[in-house]
Amino acid sequence: MFKKPLAELKTSAPLRSSDRRKLKQRVLQSFPAVQAEEGDVLVPDGLQAQKFSTHLDEPGVVYLSPEGDPLWFTIGKGSDDLIPTVYTLWKRPDLLPFLSTPAPVVPKLINGADLMIPGVVQHSPALAPDQLVSVTQYHRGAIGPPLAVGRMAVSSDTLRSAEETDVKGKAVYILHTWKDALWEMGVNKKVDVPAPREITQHNESAESQPIAHTQEGERAPAEDGVETAGQEGSPDGTQETAEAGSTSVPAQTNVSSLLRSALIQAIATTLSALAPSSFPMTASTFWSAYVLPARPAYALDMYNLPDASSIDVKHSTFKNVKTFLKSSAKEGLIKLKETKSDVMVTAVYPQHPDVASRHPHRTIGDLEAKAKKAEDREQKEREAEEKRKGEIQVAELWKPFGTTVPFFVASEKDTSDLYSIADIKAIFNDYVASRNLVNANDQQYINVGSDQALAGAVSVKGEDTPEFMKRDEVLKRIRNNMQTWHEIKAEGREVVRKKGELKPISVVVKIRQGRKACTLITGFEPFGLQADELAEELRKACASSTSVTPLHGKPNSLEVMVQGKQIKAVTDLLIGHGVPKRWVESSDQSSSKKK
Repeated sequence: MFKKPLAELKTSAPLRSSDRRKLKQRVLQSFPAVQAEEGDVLVPDGLQAQKFSTHLDEPGVVYLSPEGDPLWFTIGKGSDDLIPTVYTLWKRPDLLPFLSTPAPVVPKLINGADLMIPGVVQHSPALAPDQLVSVTQYHRGAIGPPLAVGRMAVSSDTLRSAEETDVKGKAVYILHTWKDALWEMGVNKKVDVPAPREITQHNESAESQPIAHTQEGERAPAEDGVETAGQEGSPDGTQETAEAGSTSVPAQTNVSSLLRSALIQAIATTLSALAPSSFPMTASTFWSAYVLPARPAYALDMYNLPDASSIDVKHSTFKNVKTFLKSSAKEGLIKLKETKSDVMVTAVYPQHPDVASRHPHRTIGDLEAKAKKAEDREQKEREAEEKRKGEIQVAELWKPFGTTVPFFVASEKDTSDLYSIADIKAIFNDYVASRNLVNANDQQYINVGSDQALAGAVSVKGEDTPEFMKRDEVLKRIRNNMQTWHEIKAEGREVVRKKGELKPISVVVKIRQGRKACTLITGFEPFGLQADELAEELRKACASSTSVTPLHGKPNSLEVMVQGKQIKAVTDLLIGHGVPKRWVESSDQSSSKKK
């Protein structure tokens, strides 16, 4: 919302004492966790109010501290919904429920993106759509400072089930972030980001700091007064919690319990889905491919573990895999067969009472798969970015001309500038809205006949201008009446802007000299390609003879010919030189020639 500078910013005015008291009361009512004595900190004396409009022309009011830092704001005409800024949240980090996201996601939020569901690592419980929340950077064993404010797009139930049901989409609609235009209004905009808050047993109350849930549905370490997810298989239901910021190895009994939970999870999910022919299975395969990936993910947060290596059989009471499997077989969870060299698992029993009554948990395998998916996605984005860097950028532009000039003058736009499709659409929409030209009976139509400048812009010689037209048709006619230009940008070359429509490079297969097929390439010059160099590269790539000749009727244009049907080879070569695929037009006319 504040990605771009504000379109309009009125002069700030001091808030009257009575208005400040009302604002303070609104804060106390909207945020029950705030104590009365904290009101003067969050709504200080000397507060100033300043009206603004965002770059999207949304009106709002921002409340500034005496020093000039924005503390609260509202969005929308007449809105009473107070939204705290990041400045305020750094004073009271637990003012809003939170969601945490990995560090690579934070720059994307600052650049104007909303937080997507796959980007949520932890979140407060009982979140509802449209609820105000803060977004923090994820830190294991700690809660990062708020870096963004937004409204929930989905509920916490949707977040917890996201992995199982593969839910995509937005988690939070971002309203304001650290380093955006609203943040930059403050005098303390260069202040250092606060350190993460450690999760301890007594530093915060349950009311002021909600317990974090992982996105996968498992709870992180709880604080006093908050219900926690029990550890399956624990004999007394107790949990060992590591001291904040430190790493502890779980007790042997707890490791044994975690491994048993992993086995039960694996039997209920992956193992029960296997075909009967998968058994017998070696103990090593059974252990590494099924049990270890099913270890509970919540153990990492519970013990502040950097990875799952501590949740291993050698740290348990069993000491080795064979002993663990024999114990599980005695319980009736699996069936074993001993051989001279190994132990074979011959069957698993999903009907076992403990399997049937299990509490599903997110697993280490799920986390690893998610991390791999995120890594692959980032790799693809990097590759796409690298590809875009070398790609020739082509922009189609239009200049006001003839009957469209009065329309641009009436829109208070420069008639000597060049405009993209998006620019023309925005100018047109603003013009229609400001003059109330939308048809009252059908909003798909625009009353062009009631506005002289717009009627002239859509007029066609020899035709009467209709009273109303569809929005898309109006835009199309405006562009058709404008002067066509194009712009070409390429790395290491000067920007080229020329009048006229840019035509794609033509790659055509034709029959020449009897029954011999050849591929002809024309129209490559605007993209900075040289005919001789192109011919030489094609000669090597296609292992065929090539030639360069002047194009008939166009003395300043050349035609490159390569023998054979070489459409794919030519297209790949052009794309390799940075020509966007949409600017290569190919056709095979050899078959029609033979007929």
